[in-house]
Amino acid sequence: MGPKRFPIRLKLTFATLIPLFVASVICWVIGISIINSRIVTQAQEKVRTDLNSARAVYQSELDHIRDVVKFTATNPFTSMIISQGDRATLNNLLSPRMASEGLDFLTAVDRSGRVVFRASNHGAFGDSKINDQIVSRALQGEHIAGTEVIPPGELVKEGKELAAKASIQILPTLHARQRDESVERSGMAMVVSVPVRDQAGTVAGALYGGVLLNGNNTLVDRIKKIVFEAVSYQGEDVGTATIFLGDLRIATNVLLSPERRAIGTRLSEEVYNRVLLAREKWVGRAFVVNDWYYSAYEPILNLQGKPVGSLYVGVMERPFLEMKREISLIFGVVLLCGSLIGLAISSFIASRLARPIKELENAARRITAGERDSAITIQTRDEIGDLAGEFAQMTRTLAQREEDIRKLNRDLEQKVLDRTAQLEEKNLLLVKTQEDLVRAAKLADIGMLAAGVAHEINNPLAIIRGNTELLQMAIPEDDPSREEVDTIAQQTGRVERIVGSLLKFARQQKKELGTVEVNRLLDEILKQVGHQIPLAGIDIRRDYAADIPLLEGDGDQLRQVFTNLILNAIQAMKEGGTLTVSTSRDSAGETCTVAVEDTGAGIPPENLKKIFSPFFTTRNDGTGLGLAVSYGIVRDHGGNIQVESVVGAGSTFRVVLPLKQGEQKNAIALSDR
Repeated sequence: MGPKRFPIRLKLTFATLIPLFVASVICWVIGISIINSRIVTQAQEKVRTDLNSARAVYQSELDHIRDVVKFTATNPFTSMIISQGDRATLNNLLSPRMASEGLDFLTAVDRSGRVVFRASNHGAFGDSKINDQIVSRALQGEHIAGTEVIPPGELVKEGKELAAKASIQILPTLHARQRDESVERSGMAMVVSVPVRDQAGTVAGALYGGVLLNGNNTLVDRIKKIVFEAVSYQGEDVGTATIFLGDLRIATNVLLSPERRAIGTRLSEEVYNRVLLAREKWVGRAFVVNDWYYSAYEPILNLQGKPVGSLYVGVMERPFLEMKREISLIFGVVLLCGSLIGLAISSFIASRLARPIKELENAARRITAGERDSAITIQTRDEIGDLAGEFAQMTRTLAQREEDIRKLNRDLEQKVLDRTAQLEEKNLLLVKTQEDLVRAAKLADIGMLAAGVAHEINNPLAIIRGNTELLQMAIPEDDPSREEVDTIAQQTGRVERIVGSLLKFARQQKKELGTVEVNRLLDEILKQVGHQIPLAGIDIRRDYAADIPLLEGDGDQLRQVFTNLILNAIQAMKEGGTLTVSTSRDSAGETCTVAVEDTGAGIPPENLKKIFSPFFTTRNDGTGLGLAVSYGIVRDHGGNIQVESVVGAGSTFRVVLPLKQGEQKNAIALSDR
């Protein structure tokens, strides 16, 4: 008995139904994904809009404080009372106003910046606020309104109750940054400072007041009421609002427990870095204390424009998850019903399709039996009708596919060649990096050796120099031996210069950072170089860029580099020539370039890779250490030296330096070209 045979009708039914089922599943997955994405997008757009509304409420509170302080300051008697220092009258004027308008502090200062009266602390007066930017700017005639962080000491002056209100116990929080202190004693406050003018318009003092945000749940509850309209889910408020001092919640309606607000908990490190360090608005899904929220944060800036805290609004994620589950269920039921209807339709269509397929089977059987000229009479205008024609086309199609495979193999070989070339290029770069590391290690070893050799040579050299000077004094000028003694003295001086260069090379002094005006430094060097070497026949040209900013670096070390390059260029032009010193900066404004170009004899190609090596020189009187020292200084500054030279036409040394130290992740590799 052969294997069980399945009718073509059944297979066609399944063949029709399975794509329908797969399409339904794909539609369900895609539909749910789109719906979920739209819900998440709408939720994020909502919290973004809610954040704008919260900011408006926050600003309206600040505007209210400004109106109160400004109205009080414009009272025609206020300036006279402050000038007279009448604290009793100020008490009658400021204390009721502070209490009725909900301010936490309201303070008057005279024109010298001395506190005359504090409505929040009657016993604290006489201290100077002239160094307080809020007060000093008001005394200059400005109206100041904004958010500031008040240190604990200043809070105590405004009132012990205010300082106690500002004190917040810091609670441990998951995913938050570590903090050493356990209590936050500083206070963040909305502060307004207004000048008080007399009848002549002269500033007679200032009035400043504000509202402490630490523990100010009234403000965040007002934001929640206005923005979220008390919408709840399963008995919980959907929306929340929070004010942060740094990364610490100081006012919030996020709950730790049904009876306790989450004051003292902190921001996650990710949000802190984005909002307070990068000063960016952040919108996204975040875990807030004990639940997931769609959240929006924006930094709160002080009067200097620095972020001191942040404003947060968020909506609970659970209602949106429930909405997504309901939509997924409805969508799934609709697709299931559609699949059942498709099953009935596919069964009917399968029976219609089975007849021509059976005829095709019979025709194939006849061809197998040897009926080569057997014609296929199927004329249906669909895929089954096309199947008959595909028998003849099959051979041609296979040949075409074989050609396609050969072409694909050729393309693959070309790609292998391309990848091999890229790998060779990477290997060359690796070899270049290894050469730089070997050169750095060699310079360090030579520096240590140079220091030891120079130290050992100095002592006998000093004895030789002293004895030579005694011989010069003892031998007359016309004595035949005097010339030999003078030669000894000259060579002793040369050895001293070589030893000095060795010590300078080995010393590796730490750079002392400052600001360097590159164009001015180059001018000073060009003015002084004539005292070191004759400039006869040398034409000096300056081509400075006018937009070169101040460069951060060690001015003395950079002077040594540029002086050495300029002297080398002049010495290369023994018969005279043109010395061109130019400066430029890159388009990104991160580096500047100093180019020293001469029209001398040039450097042979075989010497280009050796010029920065210690003790390599082509001059009889050279030490071979100048460019090696310059190499180390420029590399220590995070820059590079590039060399271009044509024998008989001259050389160009380009020194590329970053404008700011510390911004380079790694030192720029020095070129050997």
